[in-house]
Amino acid sequence: MQKNFSEDEFYIDRCLKLAKKGAGFVSPNPLVGSVIVHNGKIIGEGFHEVYGGPHAEVNAIGSVAQPILLQESTLYVNLEPCAHFGKTPPCADLIIRHKIPRVVIGCLDPFEHVSGKGAEKLRHAGVEVKVGVLESEALRLNEAFIHFHIQKRPFVALKFAQTLDGKIATTSGDSKWITNKASRTLGHQLRSWHSAILIGTNTALADDPELTVRHVEGKNPVRVLLDRRLSVPLTAKIFNAAANTLVFTSSQNTNHPKVGKLNEKNVEVFFVTENEAGLSFSEIFQVLYEKKLLSVYVEGGSGVYSRLIQEGYCEKFYGFIAPKIVGGDGLATFRPLEITNMAEAVSLRFHQVQMLDGDIFIEGYFNH
Repeated sequence: MQKNFSEDEFYIDRCLKLAKKGAGFVSPNPLVGSVIVHNGKIIGEGFHEVYGGPHAEVNAIGSVAQPILLQESTLYVNLEPCAHFGKTPPCADLIIRHKIPRVVIGCLDPFEHVSGKGAEKLRHAGVEVKVGVLESEALRLNEAFIHFHIQKRPFVALKFAQTLDGKIATTSGDSKWITNKASRTLGHQLRSWHSAILIGTNTALADDPELTVRHVEGKNPVRVLLDRRLSVPLTAKIFNAAANTLVFTSSQNTNHPKVGKLNEKNVEVFFVTENEAGLSFSEIFQVLYEKKLLSVYVEGGSGVYSRLIQEGYCEKFYGFIAPKIVGGDGLATFRPLEITNMAEAVSLRFHQVQMLDGDIFIEGYFNH
């Protein structure tokens, strides 16, 4: 058993590890793992593998070779079992039907159809229920899912790759490659774990990115392009058939001839309000919320980063820093934020810092 873990914490930690295997495949559902323990021995385990498929508890129960042992076992799960009919029957009912006497839960589910109802149903049936084991870890694992349901908008994470002096391109606009292969591989892994990937017009024109997952196995996120003048050419890679693409443009462009051509390429175009700063993020995120896109991975550019920060839409960041220096005239990661006093600086907190073959990777959060 891992040092400093209680027995219940040890098995919830195992649930969290199992749950991560579903990353990129279960959205808009949460990441869930489940373990069944009998007399100190794991006799069954499973995780939610794909959206619309069996839940973790179902897979764990189904993996038990001797079902009679369930009546003397503890079921562990990192997120509260559901109590409603969705794409699958309620997991709480399944647990009750198999007469599992004890259930240990990492954290409650914020989804309005669950939100404490699963634990309540289990207790009402006489099941011993313990909630809040490794709760902070369980909440963090499903931070996008939880944020989506509480805030009613997607969880937004900025990803940037920069030089040591904070540049994302040289004076000529060249940015290939700032970081090394290990960093780029992790960047693609992160893409696969998010529901959508977003860029602005300048990034699309300068880099012509495809925004798909290539260096690792994983699902392509929905591509989101902010193009208020519809200036990105139809031949751009972001419009190819490799993944779905959504374009947000000014409401003044409803009769633009390019709209029909984009629709012919199965690209959805949405018209939103435009102000001096740019397209309305509140309207954009409302559309993404309605499309059940839990998280948005933002890959540029500096204007988009800065506006999202200024308007308070950033929850998280992934920073890749290469041991290179470009100099003062290179393109900065962030545009001026109109900050004059250090007390006004954007406040962050680092979650982890690691080396990637010489590059530095920082994962952290914005303090709101």
